[in-house]
Amino acid sequence: MSESTTSPRAVVLAGPTAVGKGTVVAELRRRHPDLYVSVSATTRRPRPGEADGVHYHFVTDEQFDRLVAEGQMLEWALVHGCCRYGTPRGPVQAELDADRPVLLEIDLDGARQVRRTLPEALLVFLAPPSWDELVNRLVGRGTEDEAERERRLLTARTEMAAVGEFDHVVVNDTVARATDELEGLLGLAG
Repeated sequence: MSESTTSPRAVVLAGPTAVGKGTVVAELRRRHPDLYVSVSATTRRPRPGEADGVHYHFVTDEQFDRLVAEGQMLEWALVHGCCRYGTPRGPVQAELDADRPVLLEIDLDGARQVRRTLPEALLVFLAPPSWDELVNRLVGRGTEDEAERERRLLTARTEMAAVGEFDHVVVNDTVARATDELEGLLGLAG
């Protein structure tokens, strides 16, 4: 077997809002508790129940600036015009160096940056079974008002149009089936 088929690599999971990325990742972690899923750094304040180093690495603007300046971020972005989020390079590289697979759950812009900074990463697009199903999932969450839903759906159209930039597409028609497919891509199946 060639090196590229036997060595674990980073798998980037991206897709539009409400497609179920978090749900699929949670199922994958349930099945494989030792799987390394990257923890993003953010400049936003913790929400109730969030723990530093578990949900996010909560850092100051100055700390984030230093991480970027020192090339310690695989990807990063300003989100909603106020807070920055990004994937620290060190923990991801440590897992890859230890020959363990890594999963990054990030947005489209982050996936594009990872393509440049970690070109061996496998980019996976999690797609809804249909546009109507995506809209139903977003509305069904009940966590956004109508203006926010419209903004997210506009962004989702852009994200859906970028599907050709990804190495693999997994359709999230059922969480179990989508997780099975992602397991295979990470080399965790069987």
